[in-house]
Amino acid sequence: MAAGEKIKAKIKKNLPVRGPQAPTIKELMQWYCLNTNTHGCRRIVVSRGRLRRLLWILFTLTAVALIFWQCALLISSFYTVSVSIKVHFQKLDFPAVTICNINPYRYSAVRDLLADLEKETRGTLKTLYGFSEITSRKRREAESWSSAREGTGSKFLNLIPLLAFDKGETSKARDFRTGRKRKVSGRIIHKASDVMHVHESKEVVGFQLCSNDTSSCAVYTFSSGVNAIREWYKLHYMNIMAQVSPEKKINMSYSAEELLVTCFFDGESCDARNFTRFHHPMYGNCYTFNNGQNETILSTSMGGSEYGLQVILYINEEEYNPFLVSSTGAKVIVHRQDEYPFIEDVGTEIETAMATSIGMHLTESFKLSEPYSKCTEDWSDVLITNIYNATYSLQICLHSCFQAKMVEKCGCAQFSQPLPRGANYCNYQQHPNWMYCYYELHQDFVREELGCQTLCKEACSFKEWTLTTSLAQWPSEVSEKWLLSVLTWDQGQIKKKLNKTDLAKLLIFYKDLNQRSIVESPANSIEMLLSNIGGQLGLWMSCSVVCVIEIVEVFLVDSLSIVARHQWRKAKEWWARRQAPPWPEAPPSPQGRDNLGLDIDDDLPTFTSALCLPPAPAAQVPGTPPPRYNTLRLERDFPSQLADTEVPAES
Repeated sequence: MAAGEKIKAKIKKNLPVRGPQAPTIKELMQWYCLNTNTHGCRRIVVSRGRLRRLLWILFTLTAVALIFWQCALLISSFYTVSVSIKVHFQKLDFPAVTICNINPYRYSAVRDLLADLEKETRGTLKTLYGFSEITSRKRREAESWSSAREGTGSKFLNLIPLLAFDKGETSKARDFRTGRKRKVSGRIIHKASDVMHVHESKEVVGFQLCSNDTSSCAVYTFSSGVNAIREWYKLHYMNIMAQVSPEKKINMSYSAEELLVTCFFDGESCDARNFTRFHHPMYGNCYTFNNGQNETILSTSMGGSEYGLQVILYINEEEYNPFLVSSTGAKVIVHRQDEYPFIEDVGTEIETAMATSIGMHLTESFKLSEPYSKCTEDWSDVLITNIYNATYSLQICLHSCFQAKMVEKCGCAQFSQPLPRGANYCNYQQHPNWMYCYYELHQDFVREELGCQTLCKEACSFKEWTLTTSLAQWPSEVSEKWLLSVLTWDQGQIKKKLNKTDLAKLLIFYKDLNQRSIVESPANSIEMLLSNIGGQLGLWMSCSVVCVIEIVEVFLVDSLSIVARHQWRKAKEWWARRQAPPWPEAPPSPQGRDNLGLDIDDDLPTFTSALCLPPAPAAQVPGTPPPRYNTLRLERDFPSQLADTEVPAES
């Protein structure tokens, strides 16, 4: 026999079990603990004494628990990001700047359309407070003109009048227009406010909206008369203006030459030709500077107010609608060239007789998409159709979703520009149900029942300008006289002398040319995760990937195999008993057991682990027992010696 075969036979002879082919789970576990490289398991078997063995069991289980805990933390923190902030000093592109007058249309141009609505509003004010707010000459002319139309009325105003409700009384209300009591029905939606209460009385103001077939209604009440009148007026105002053609609304709003008195950018003069007009449903004509026409974007090479945009705006407070807007000034928004300006959401208001300085800091953000965050790199993974000709943003998605729901449920769109394809602005003549439908949708949108907040995602990359606003009185008292005279002469089309309350100065500039970039990158990788898990295995159990595979083999494959063989043997025995004849069986003959030490197993254990085991007891060879020497002695046949047989003693 070769030397290798002798060593192999000796190793297999000394092993107590045959490794993974052990007949029972207990023997399999014993074999594993004696042959594994994880020292804790081996110490459990070879330790002497119950206390020491119990301590090693506790230490091993604690180490396994720590491994699972640490690995769970590593896996759970795999999809984390690291944020790096970089600051660049370079020549920066100037953003697009959109400017709107807070008053959308000149009052003199829209007073014919709003005559019935304003008459109704003034009557309500007189009933509530006992006075009329008209003081200027233009307001008196408008009142006398609208008085001449008394009696014409409006079907729309009759259907949705302003009502007074007694607190606690939901079935009856008083009509401000006629003073009569009328029945109301529907659920009450109360919009509380602590701004101003109506005479601190027990009445609240509101209006009732019903569906087209009046099968369902909703009553909107306000504890503040100011809020109630403005909301009710805005509702009717949008219904009236929705029936006006876009060309006529553009002519009724402010032109660029009228709104912009002076303009400077980067130390050079500019004018209305550098601004692009777009029409907004709530702010009329708005004008955008540096919108990227002809793919030309202006830039600035210096920071400071002298190298930014400087404009003087003509506000013309006398042309303001008193019920639509309650403040005087303009609204401005800074945005990207390919971004739609949602002036009503994030615009900054500037006031008259003041110089408003807006300093900017540019920040670019680059976020990681799935699975690190729920942002979207483009519109492809968002189930909302973009109705705007602009790049993706969260606001565009929300507005597009709301408009799509309104077109689907109400048949028209509202408070949006541009409109969805195939839709038009809501008005009572074409869509009698739009008011009730719009308010119901708006309530659902606030309660997130439309699902728009779930469907829409934040953009992964975007630019953001952080604005710092400061104010100063303008013009000063010492320069007011000559400055206003020169500006009046410059504006030749204005037929009156300018007042400082008609003007507002705006300065927008980079405070410095430091561009900050916030970039997200994966904090972990597959290689780093495996390395960390391997470190935990080596730290707590001194094992490697091979040990893990060994654990899987023993505790899953081999253990299940033993259990399956045991169950299969029991099933075979049960089946044999069922098929056996009813007469008694002969007792089974004792079966010999194979000598396990003589079997040669192809799955050899390691040589080192086998030599560390205690050797098996050597077989005892039977030998010849020692002789019994007392059997060779001659025993006497007689108890005494006869006299004639005695041998004489020698002398």
